[in-house]
Amino acid sequence: MSTTPAPTTAKSPSPPPRSIFLDPAFLRLWAGTTASGLATWALPFVLGLAVLHRDLGAAGLGLVLAARTVGFLAAVAVGGVLADRHARRAVVLWSALAAAAAAPLLAAGLGRSLALMTFAAALAGAGQGACRPAFQALTAETVEPGRRQQANAAMTLAVRGSTLAGPALTALLAAFLDVRTLLLGIGALWLVAALAPGKGGVVADTAEPRTEQADGSDAGSDAASGSSASDVPRAGFRSEFLEGIREARRHPWFLGGLAALVAVIALGYSATSVALPLISRDRYGSEWVLAAAMTAYTVGALGGALVIARWRPRSPGWAALAGLGAYGVAPLSLTLPVHPAVVVAAYAVAGIGIELFNVPWFTATQREVAPDKLARVSSLDFLVSYGLAPVGLALIAPAIGRFGVTPVLAVCAAACFLVPAAAALVPTARHFARPPGR
Repeated sequence: MSTTPAPTTAKSPSPPPRSIFLDPAFLRLWAGTTASGLATWALPFVLGLAVLHRDLGAAGLGLVLAARTVGFLAAVAVGGVLADRHARRAVVLWSALAAAAAAPLLAAGLGRSLALMTFAAALAGAGQGACRPAFQALTAETVEPGRRQQANAAMTLAVRGSTLAGPALTALLAAFLDVRTLLLGIGALWLVAALAPGKGGVVADTAEPRTEQADGSDAGSDAASGSSASDVPRAGFRSEFLEGIREARRHPWFLGGLAALVAVIALGYSATSVALPLISRDRYGSEWVLAAAMTAYTVGALGGALVIARWRPRSPGWAALAGLGAYGVAPLSLTLPVHPAVVVAAYAVAGIGIELFNVPWFTATQREVAPDKLARVSSLDFLVSYGLAPVGLALIAPAIGRFGVTPVLAVCAAACFLVPAAAALVPTARHFARPPGR
């Protein structure tokens, strides 16, 4: 009997993961997202230039920007229902086209009709709002599950890069172009956002089963592809939106994380937005602290996105909530008479932390939420977090006037630390996932 051991086949090392940017479908989606981000961040800056050129008054600027916010909040919920009801690609197309159509209306109304500009700004905000949940769901359709964290990190790189480059690029172009031409350029960016993304293939993506309709067809597939069973009556808009809320309630980690996000945005972010300019002027006697801190925040967010593109923590939910809670160092740094470099460093840490939360948060939502309800749950995320931000801004300034800047910042910093910590205690928060079989 031979004692020679059977030959074994050595495992070849697995090849390094291919860059997500080598995927043509994702690259088109990323280009559309980048264009929409540039257009979104450029509009307030261009309208600010209009004030400097005396084509628009300060009160008019406030009215136009408020109309854009109202349009966004009104459309984000509608867009979530539409993106689950029809093809996500079609929702991106028509909502971005609506935002593109607003640009020439803004240019036509500039210096002539504030009413026309207000209407156009609301239309632009509506297009922007309807795009957001559709883009989120389209990412899940386009990218396979194992690469979604990388894809979401690439998306947030586009958003943060737009925040950093958009105003600078607009300022550069403003040296050669007038405000009306810049507004038309924003419309061109929205056209890129409308036309660049591809249709996207439906990926088998979540552990949640897709619901079957009465005829046995797949509701999730129908929602993703834009088709529906003709013999099954569709529920009304309100019923479908409430169905999205019920789906969100099935995921305790989502509710806890959303509460933490609201606390950080409505209290921490709002407080620092109001207090940083005041402290930069009164304590440090210079505007450069304001500029440096905001730049450090964006650069930190870019760094955080690069880190989380490859880092896979063992407890992703806890790591994400810790990153979100790190925003508290920003208001905390403003309460103390520290060197301005400490303030700038605190903002960099806050930027890193916010993306250590955002990317796993979006990835978990795409993985855990039922595919045919993903856009509605995403719209709920945007609606609550963006919707309460203006409320925080409206309340922080009177609170500072009543109690003083230091006590208000201290309370907001404590909320940024404590609410995410409490959210980490919610069942299923550790992994941003429900236990298997539930």
